[in-house]
Amino acid sequence: MFDFLFTSESVTEGHPDKICDQISDSILDDLIHQDPYCKVAVECAVKTGIVFVFGEINTNGYSNVSKIARSVIKKIGFKKAKFGFDYQTCGVISSISQQSNEIEKSVEKGKELGAGDQGLMFGYACKETKELMPLPIMLAHKITKKLSTKRKTKEMPFLRPDGKSQITVEYQKGLPKRIHTIVVSTQHDEKISQKELKKEIWQKIIQKEMGELIDQKTIFHCNPSGSFTIGGPLADAGLTGRKIIVDTYGGSCPHGGGCFSGKDATKVDRSGAYAARYIAKNLVASGLAQKCQVQLAYAIGLSKPVSILIDTFDTGLLSAKKINEIVREFFPLSPQQIIEKFGLRKPIFSPTASYGHFGREEFPWEKTDLAVTLSKIKK
Repeated sequence: MFDFLFTSESVTEGHPDKICDQISDSILDDLIHQDPYCKVAVECAVKTGIVFVFGEINTNGYSNVSKIARSVIKKIGFKKAKFGFDYQTCGVISSISQQSNEIEKSVEKGKELGAGDQGLMFGYACKETKELMPLPIMLAHKITKKLSTKRKTKEMPFLRPDGKSQITVEYQKGLPKRIHTIVVSTQHDEKISQKELKKEIWQKIIQKEMGELIDQKTIFHCNPSGSFTIGGPLADAGLTGRKIIVDTYGGSCPHGGGCFSGKDATKVDRSGAYAARYIAKNLVASGLAQKCQVQLAYAIGLSKPVSILIDTFDTGLLSAKKINEIVREFFPLSPQQIIEKFGLRKPIFSPTASYGHFGREEFPWEKTDLAVTLSKIKK
């Protein structure tokens, strides 16, 4: 236990990488709506005037890729050609093939699904926030959400869709105490000055949302590079799955490396990560640990994890062996069990594609329905 600084970042829904995540997951939801048993692995890339959608699909449905992509871009707020990217004039190119039959055969094995790929996934939970998430990433998401909300409600009409936030939290004896530094970089109208922009964001977002965590010593940077009038795909290329730390825990725990967006739940990159979060959150919510990290690993075609590792960072009430036994007894671990537990054959994925997959009560893997049961387990 010692004093340190820790930083996490978030990006708005108009960031080029997040545009791609949202398009990928919107196509996934469209196909699941038609065919709950579809197999989907769709990715996206964007640059000035171009959207490129590519991947592999097995489905009885049909998705109008161009229509969906344009709808997502419009909803985000790229509606004018002067932004350098808009839903009406951008070109949409797709290159989608059928998923390999070899993969299909390895996954569909009677009643029990095999994992759609090999890989390792991490889940994490701690008592820093009511959501049992690390504080820095939750604060970073709060700022980017407000940037989007105030832009869309026209309370801050000078804002544009692209933007980022970054929060550095000061920890004392291992516990978060105050916000050390805030960085906000947001695309904006060319008519507003940097001084006025900084004042508006500080008064209407930072002071209202960060509360007592900020003080007179808190450092605030707003567009530290200067003007940010050119943003979105005009300024930067975007790609599905390039914001996986933003999607998860802000760097507070390791990441297996696989992205989530555009993948159906037979891909354990996604479903395994959701299960790992569910396990970690319920163990912490039950009081069996103050902090918990879960690693699951799978092999393609096999239904059971090849390894399970639970780390409670010396905060656990039970032995590591006992906690591992509890996880194997009480929690869904095979792809089939995870899909059934969380209802992952429903079109619920589009909302996950911006502002994080975890720490949001609307998602089924965030439930703590096993916490009471686990709290009654004796040593």
